[in-house]
Amino acid sequence: VQLQASGGGLVQAGDSLRLSCAASGRTFSNYAMGWFRQVPEKEREFVAGISWSGGGTYYADSVKGRFTISRDNAKNTVYLQMNSLKPEDTTVYYCAATRFKVPSLSSRGYDDWGQGTQVTVSS
Repeated sequence: VQLQASGGGLVQAGDSLRLSCAASGRTFSNYAMGWFRQVPEKEREFVAGISWSGGGTYYADSVKGRFTISRDNAKNTVYLQMNSLKPEDTTVYYCAATRFKVPSLSSRGYDDWGQGTQVTVSS
């Protein structure tokens, strides 16, 4: 599946952003989805994941209560609503798809990746 992420930008601390990831090429609803972010000199960090049906959602402790992942299978799109943004949330965010029904917490569990979208939060 091909993935196109969008919605990043420059915001102030405490603001909100919504990232979108549009999928094409295969049946989107067959894939669990995840959002990751780049950590310097480390493997991409898990942010949030959602099962193929949307019935299960998973979050990193660092974003729990602030970020919400959702999906619209009719629109072949997964979203990441980010509220109460902090400067430490600044980095590139990636969406990813896995052929399994439940998302993996590891970046190695994903088959396809979007190109990344930059989020910058100023203090």
